[in-house]
Amino acid sequence: MTGKILGISGIDNFRPLIARDANILDVQYPEIDLQKLPYGDNTFDYVISDQVLEHLENPQQAVNESYRVLKKDGIVIHTTCFINYLHPCPIDLWRFSPDALKYLCKEFSEIRHCEGWGNRIALFLFFFPNRLRNRLKLLNLPNHKWSLRRLIATWNEKGFPIVTWVVAKK
Repeated sequence: MTGKILGISGIDNFRPLIARDANILDVQYPEIDLQKLPYGDNTFDYVISDQVLEHLENPQQAVNESYRVLKKDGIVIHTTCFINYLHPCPIDLWRFSPDALKYLCKEFSEIRHCEGWGNRIALFLFFFPNRLRNRLKLLNLPNHKWSLRRLIATWNEKGFPIVTWVVAKK
């Protein structure tokens, strides 16, 4: 990714995809409200929100705002949760399937990618108490191809999405 990028809450997960010369505006929710973005129309080449939509009173308005601030042919990436415990920040209102994300982005010219990730083992481990979950360190993937942690983290069962995302073009 290159150009002007608006990242809302968690752009660090996308840094490997972003060019070094990109102009990044890295902001946090709830300080910046995705439902009422304080930026002009057609300002950004990319808008990325990471785990924000589930906390908003009007997620459709938030998606519409991301569309508004995108330049022509700009790309939006919204990630959110589907099967997840409650996590107020300050409130927790919604869960989105891939179909729900496609519906929210119906005004975009193209849905480039819309999917979810999860599996029954990861879901089971996900609901363990934090202390045990932290010991498992699922996010720190070992290099060994046949590691159990790597297998769990890379195996996807469409019927058990813990997280979902949409990539759409204006």
